[in-house]
Amino acid sequence: MDRPTLAGILRTHGSIDRRRHALSPTQARAWRAIVDCRTAALGGVRERCANCGAERHVWRSCRNRHCPQCQTRAKEAWRAARLREVLPVPYAHWVFTLPHALNPLAIRHPRWLYGALFDSAAATLLELAAHPRWLGAVPGFSLVLHTWSQDLRMHLHVHALITCGGLDAEGRWRAPVRGTRFLFPVQAASKVFRGKFLARLDAAHRSGELADDPSAAPGAWQARRRALLAHDWVVYAKPPPGGPAQVLDYLARYTHRVALSNDRLLGCGAGQVRLRVRDNQTGGKRTVSLPTDTFIGRFLRHVLPAGFKRLRHYGLLACGHKRARLAAARAALQTPAPQAVAIEAAEHFLARVSGEDPRCCPHCGVGRWHTVEIVMARRYDPPAPAPRCRDGPP
Repeated sequence: MDRPTLAGILRTHGSIDRRRHALSPTQARAWRAIVDCRTAALGGVRERCANCGAERHVWRSCRNRHCPQCQTRAKEAWRAARLREVLPVPYAHWVFTLPHALNPLAIRHPRWLYGALFDSAAATLLELAAHPRWLGAVPGFSLVLHTWSQDLRMHLHVHALITCGGLDAEGRWRAPVRGTRFLFPVQAASKVFRGKFLARLDAAHRSGELADDPSAAPGAWQARRRALLAHDWVVYAKPPPGGPAQVLDYLARYTHRVALSNDRLLGCGAGQVRLRVRDNQTGGKRTVSLPTDTFIGRFLRHVLPAGFKRLRHYGLLACGHKRARLAAARAALQTPAPQAVAIEAAEHFLARVSGEDPRCCPHCGVGRWHTVEIVMARRYDPPAPAPRCRDGPP
């Protein structure tokens, strides 16, 4: 029995659910790209085996960052580039989470709220690191935005991978004052983070930047602000047990994808979508069922605003002076610069990640595929068949 895919669910239920969900232009583009990905709608090539004459069509991918079928090569390239920037020092993994009371504002003003989350988390880390009580130097760190929980609810947070140490004003490398793996207390970071975000929120409210905020009325505004002040703003920190490479492996699963992968979809039928989620109580896995329209609506909430960057770098890794500061940090640590990595050809990359030679014919096991025709996109034709939801129970 075929497993469902996100594209199959959107394709099968699109005529109904697109009338139920008022899509923004960005959501509509993401929807269309996911449905068309690797189908005749985007065109491709027809290939023939030089040995046995077997033929196949290879359709183009959409390369949309919300598509669970795309971006594997881009993800691997990002991970390789970040590993070349890793310094020979301990790293810490931090997570900054916004209270759920801000979820309605995120739906109305996602670009503003996500940007304020980035700015507040980065300012918190830089301010505490600059204090001589903790570090007195500039660290290097990257932030990655996540907006979802395992069951696709809104759960706004950023992950940070930060050096336990930094460059001081004299160009010397300084380790944390309280120990090589301790940067600053999470309680202090939580209070600073909350203060910086609320200051941004108050300024935007006074300037009228959030005119259609669901809590714009004076009474609702004050009630939400009191709730945010009383709420425990969650800041999580711990040294990665396997080193920075392990955190990069974790982050790389989400840097070029959004919300879920197709292997978490277990079934679709009788108006329900079943997906696998993590069980926080037992540490294992469990299955949840969502009505199809709820599943689609939740997924669409995680489509990012057009052009919004969900990976950002700060401190020693800030784009304006990254090369010079990383060189200074390596000099202070007396470590050589990494050697340049050769760009991997596409067929070599596919062979490495899949364990199979993509140019070898699976029918005869000897011949090589050769392109015999360029197939133009047929955007107005029905998409090619794909795994889709069953009408009955799976």
